Amino acid sequence: MPIKRATWPQGQIVEIEHTSKVLRNNPLGDPCQRKLHVWLPPGYKEGSGQKALRSGGRLARLPVLFDLVGFTASGLAHTNWKNFGENVPERAARLIHEGRMGPTILVFPDCFTAYGGNQYINSSAIGNYGDYLVEELIPLIDREFRTLASRAHRGCFGKSSGGYGAIVHAMRYHRYWGAVADHSGDAYFDFVYRSDWPRTLDALSSYADPKREPGAIDVLFRQKGVAHGLDDGRVKRFLESFWRKRKASGNDTHVLMMLCMAATYDPDPKAPNGFRLPFNLETGELLERRWKKWLRHDPIHMVDAHLEALRTLRGIWIDCGWSDQYFIHYGARILSKKLTQGGVAHVYEEFPDNHSDIDYRLDSSLPYLYQALRP
Repeated sequence: MPIKRATWPQGQIVEIEHTSKVLRNNPLGDPCQRKLHVWLPPGYKEGSGQKALRSGGRLARLPVLFDLVGFTASGLAHTNWKNFGENVPERAARLIHEGRMGPTILVFPDCFTAYGGNQYINSSAIGNYGDYLVEELIPLIDREFRTLASRAHRGCFGKSSGGYGAIVHAMRYHRYWGAVADHSGDAYFDFVYRSDWPRTLDALSSYADPKREPGAIDVLFRQKGVAHGLDDGRVKRFLESFWRKRKASGNDTHVLMMLCMAATYDPDPKAPNGFRLPFNLETGELLERRWKKWLRHDPIHMVDAHLEALRTLRGIWIDCGWSDQYFIHYGARILSKKLTQGGVAHVYEEFPDNHSDIDYRLDSSLPYLYQALRP
């Protein structure tokens, strides 16, 4: 594929360093001083000759979109050079050049954690990243840049964990957002997460103490301490080993993701590591009480309680590939069905692809969000 250099204006990326009060003293010891990138569209600074950026002879204020990235990434990754493709600012610049959307400010927060990320909600085991976005970053951006500083002109979008964050913010933090786009966001936890736990339990088993030996096994003794979703030390040893490694395997990253989800959906300050697990680590038995804690955060189970809030949004975009390797398309379908049954206007699309490398879907969602949020 030949690489073509863009000939249209590309806008400008501004880097901000922000010290967060919300993230100070977070339980993982992650930095509270964070860098975030802000993309300003072509003509934002100079204004002259940019009719769309002028209003009554003055520089106009613009809609703003927050990009919530997926697990193991940071917002800064979306402004980096991308091989054989466009990063998000380049894509937005092209869409503006083509007349498919108008000038919009894009914000790329850094919400990375020692657990590989988070789901953009509050957790006593990880940190209050929901509050970080809405209580600190939104006021910061409105203060520092020429935004249309109201919910009606502010939106967020993301893929995977970021898509989850977007649709959950549409429910729990709806007074801050006017429109959202959820690309392949985690939903239907019974499909998306439960199938990963057998592999997770096997991986954690190698960190158990005492080590497993051939011969007779006293299962009641070995499950001591883990029957109620508590860690008997193997989770802590896995985490310590992971953080020491120079290179983590793909399987290790999946185990970390499951632990991150446990820390997100079932935090408990009194439990080892600050969270509980949904399975007996030794026998693999599902702990119904713990799993119910997870399901309270599943978008398909949250919709009914937030229908009124969802109806106030100016736009909701949901899409998913029908070959998603995590089977998220089933959750997306249930989510769309429940929104329709609840009288919530939205767009739901499917496409012939899986979960990976689907940034091209922003060609559809970014213009949609702009139209929903435009002045």
